[in-house]
Amino acid sequence: MSDGDPRRPDPGTSVPPPPPASDADDLRFMALALVEAEAAARAGEVPVGAVVVRAGEILARAHNLREATDDPTAHAEVLAVRAAAARIGSWRLDGCVLYVTLEPCFMCAGALVNARLPRLVFGAPDPKAGAVGSLADVVRDARLNHRVEVSSGVLAQACGDVLKAFFAGRRGR
Repeated sequence: MSDGDPRRPDPGTSVPPPPPASDADDLRFMALALVEAEAAARAGEVPVGAVVVRAGEILARAHNLREATDDPTAHAEVLAVRAAAARIGSWRLDGCVLYVTLEPCFMCAGALVNARLPRLVFGAPDPKAGAVGSLADVVRDARLNHRVEVSSGVLAQACGDVLKAFFAGRRGR
């Protein structure tokens, strides 16, 4: 280990990639992210949920909390990444996978690159604010120092339905 820090590998040591994901794992963890999204909706938050997993272990779960905290950065992804980093004691999310119900925005996509997240799995696309293929592709931009493997469309219909129901309910007020 370098610098006496047990969390930081020697520069010559490669960090193992996350294990190959199975479709069953992606479905199972996205279903947990949907549970978080539903909790957000019940709390009056835009229903986005996120789960960070490493080697099959859930490190963090979160949902949007912008309204509750008056914090514009309190997106599900950012909260889950912060909690996972705190749990493993490192800002580098080596070997982790983030499952999120909605395509990340520019802020969240940038956070994933900065956290060195190896893999992202998201459900519904976000044509108005998505930065992982819709408006831009921040996490796979070759100009950046890190790129994230992406799987999209996992439980997309269910993820989109939660959002549609939430906004339909708000318009009905």
